[in-house]
Amino acid sequence: MNFTIDWLSFYLIEQPEEEDGIKKVRMTRNLSHDEYQRSELRDFLDGEFARIAKRKVEMNPKTEGTPTKLGQFVLEPGHPLDSNPNYALLNRLLTAETAGESKEPCQELIQSYLRTSQVRGGVMIVVRTRLELLDERYVFILKCDFEQKTAVITDEKSLISNVQMAINAKNMKSLMYPYMIESGMNDPYHVKIHQFSHAKYFEEFLRFIDYPQTVTQIVSEEVISLARQHIEYNYPEETEERQREEEAIELIAASPKRELAEKWEHETVMEAMHIITDRQPEVELKFKLDHMQIRTMLADYGTSLHIAKVNGRYLILLEGEQLQFERGVSPVEFVKPKALADIVKEIEARSHTVQQPVMATAQGDDEDRPPWE
Repeated sequence: MNFTIDWLSFYLIEQPEEEDGIKKVRMTRNLSHDEYQRSELRDFLDGEFARIAKRKVEMNPKTEGTPTKLGQFVLEPGHPLDSNPNYALLNRLLTAETAGESKEPCQELIQSYLRTSQVRGGVMIVVRTRLELLDERYVFILKCDFEQKTAVITDEKSLISNVQMAINAKNMKSLMYPYMIESGMNDPYHVKIHQFSHAKYFEEFLRFIDYPQTVTQIVSEEVISLARQHIEYNYPEETEERQREEEAIELIAASPKRELAEKWEHETVMEAMHIITDRQPEVELKFKLDHMQIRTMLADYGTSLHIAKVNGRYLILLEGEQLQFERGVSPVEFVKPKALADIVKEIEARSHTVQQPVMATAQGDDEDRPPWE
């Protein structure tokens, strides 16, 4: 996958030492195709465009921290795609044939970026490319932050020289438009953005692009919706008990950590699980039993994973044909597994055992006295 660069605009963004200092563009350089071919940027960016294009992305990421996401242009009902300001700006960059034609939309883009909160100094690069053979056009927006405390070896006299403004492509943020589904197939309604950082400022500077919900968010909303339907079915009348159940669901929806609610029968849980996994087959199931972490797939519940209760204590049963261990040999690897019925009996026996405190008596030998006497 080779890209031909039609033009490139390079911006050096200055970060003032003061926290509330206004960031500004210190240097601008516009390169044509031929100028880019002769520039030092060619070695720096060599292969980056293909890597960005090939980077895999999901319509709904698994977690909020997923670095590569698809952004969708926000559209009001009944309005065309070009009514979105961010689409209009990116499309102007896409159709600019020369570096001169790109100056005005590039300036708008940079100013929009500088107005974003938490923007850091560094280098911003805007590029219009064409995919060779297919002649498909793409816009890449790249941002490299300055590295701190960078040093390079120079010569035998000075040995080490500090570099005040150094960048590399390792943690480079990127935006690609349009989204390339595969070679020759583009999606003009989406952009692909990559930002491996907790700060969201590179996502936020184009304010009319939304990023889809994560799989976790979708599943959570689906579960809460099913829970409300379950309440409506079991409590058709507006009673105090129904109100308490609805308040409990709202509390569960807002709580970051929850304990087992013990409200639904197994069959109801299985029905809800199938509804969710039919839409999202790869949904994970993660929870803790005391200090122990369990991580599996939601689809495993009821077949390979079971939850039981014996005398007030929870049992997590994991069912499978092969049990493997990784590095770090432990004696557990040599065990002959007990029968499940025997383990249940042991748990029942432990929970029924009540330890009686040892009482000191007025009479008797020293041997009968507790050790602290």
